[in-house]
Amino acid sequence: MTKFYELREPRQSRYTGEVTLMRQWRLPGLRCPECKLTAFGGFTAYPSVDLSSFPARGEYEDRRVVSFDEFVRLREQVRPLVPPAHELLPGTAFGPLMGTATGSFSSLFFHSLWTKLIHRAAFEQLQAEGVRGLRGFRTELRFRQKQHPELLELEVLPHGRLHPDCVPGRPPPCRTCGLNDFGFPDDPILDAASLPAHTDLFRLSDFETILIATERFVDAVRRLELDEVDIRELPVR
Repeated sequence: MTKFYELREPRQSRYTGEVTLMRQWRLPGLRCPECKLTAFGGFTAYPSVDLSSFPARGEYEDRRVVSFDEFVRLREQVRPLVPPAHELLPGTAFGPLMGTATGSFSSLFFHSLWTKLIHRAAFEQLQAEGVRGLRGFRTELRFRQKQHPELLELEVLPHGRLHPDCVPGRPPPCRTCGLNDFGFPDDPILDAASLPAHTDLFRLSDFETILIATERFVDAVRRLELDEVDIRELPVR
């Protein structure tokens, strides 16, 4: 049986990399009329979705919170541009990563909930090792030093869910917006029936800040001595 691992930023790092991030387009925040939850953050990004030629692109350039009906309108307007069968949550971002960067960067720079960066050389090495489903896109980061690595952004799509046994008190999703508010469990268990078989790197569908890798990905990272990322195996049921 394939093993699965959670990938997290290291507790300590010998690298000094810092980034100030922004994107040109994103879905607005949502204030749900039923559960009263306001969701705005959005940690999922689709750098493959370029809205520069989209007629209504201006509607996605303001950071704001809108009504449920307005959110649905804006969400459905861009849905055909997004990889099929993927949820579009409030705050979902589109287009290349922009901003400033300084310092030194590890091969796998997973220090931000909003983005996952990788050296181009490391990306190509992982592909050569047979890691499946990797999608890397150029960034528009401006470096403050002349010598710097070429960093790609990984587009990590949501798949898989937590097993109900590890979140026994989890509230059901809101009937209107589909959101619910719960904390990530200390002892997570993955739901085996929901896990993808076609990709070796993904986010959890029900907790988009959590990055999951297969045994194939982790073995390749260790074999290539790519740094630096904290790895812990998760049980599957």
